[in-house]
Amino acid sequence: MPVEHLGHEAAELLSLSNGGEARSLNKLAELAAWQVPACAGAHAAVWRDGEVVSAAATHPDLAELCDLQLAAGTGPLLAAADTGIPVSCPDTLDETRWPEYAEAALRRGIRCSVHLVRKLPGGAMVLSLFGVRPGVLDAESSPMAETVAAFGGAMLANATAYDQAQRTASQLKDAVVSRSVVDQAKGILMHALGCDADDALRRLRRESQRRHVKVTEVAAEVVAGAQGAKGPRSA
Repeated sequence: MPVEHLGHEAAELLSLSNGGEARSLNKLAELAAWQVPACAGAHAAVWRDGEVVSAAATHPDLAELCDLQLAAGTGPLLAAADTGIPVSCPDTLDETRWPEYAEAALRRGIRCSVHLVRKLPGGAMVLSLFGVRPGVLDAESSPMAETVAAFGGAMLANATAYDQAQRTASQLKDAVVSRSVVDQAKGILMHALGCDADDALRRLRRESQRRHVKVTEVAAEVVAGAQGAKGPRSA
């Protein structure tokens, strides 16, 4: 793939920020396997509170290799996530730090790997690249890998910001709706019972406590009653 197309792929990757974390990770893994020289496959994972919360791989064997490391509690993936620095495994045939990982990788035809880390709000992203020949991947000598990892970090940071904005907007909307329903119910009770706003609110709260439901639920029933579904004095 021509290098000039990388910008287009990166722009597409960033555009996926509002399409869900899993979809974005899948695109990131595909981009890494496509763009990084000698990379035969890739795995991308998001870590929060010491656990993988989302992951994607270009091949089922790579997903299994990640799961094996998580189950064993050791491996280059975990080392990268724990330390926050890149971890390289130049040759799984000579690897002594993580013998279980090396054995599992060799069974799957993997001879080397590099695991790159990018910090995220409240977590981290680890991009793992795998090669079928020894010594062809290295954290220090693979600028394209670092570039793809940087794109991935930016993409996931954007996704996190988007999710937070969506949650905030949803919470504000719910708050406005709830306030509107409660205000309507108060007005109905004030008119029906001849009480003031504070007394109407106390009646709503007392009923919500008696029935162990939210004030907004009681208020909604009062409003519905005023519209003919129930009697307006139910609260």
